[in-house]
Amino acid sequence: MAQIKSQIKRIRQAEKRRLRNKSVKSVIKTYIFKFNEAVESKDKDSAKEALEKAIKALDKAVSKGVIHLNSAANKKSKLMRKFNALMKASA
Repeated sequence: MAQIKSQIKRIRQAEKRRLRNKSVKSVIKTYIFKFNEAVESKDKDSAKEALEKAIKALDKAVSKGVIHLNSAANKKSKLMRKFNALMKASA
């Protein structure tokens, strides 16, 4: 266990950040899961809504520094490809 004051404070700060980041990542995963479910059921309206929420959550996570910009871009690209394939298949 840390004995120096600054180390003790750093441990406290790291734990707060870890919990905050965990909740943000959980929200992202939830929205992506809901989007994937909508795509599987071929429901265009709910897929579009879920896609918008997922993209918004990813952008927020990037602005908070929870995930890297490129990581979010890759996830958004993957979601858009699935969405476009859904729209193309139903057209």
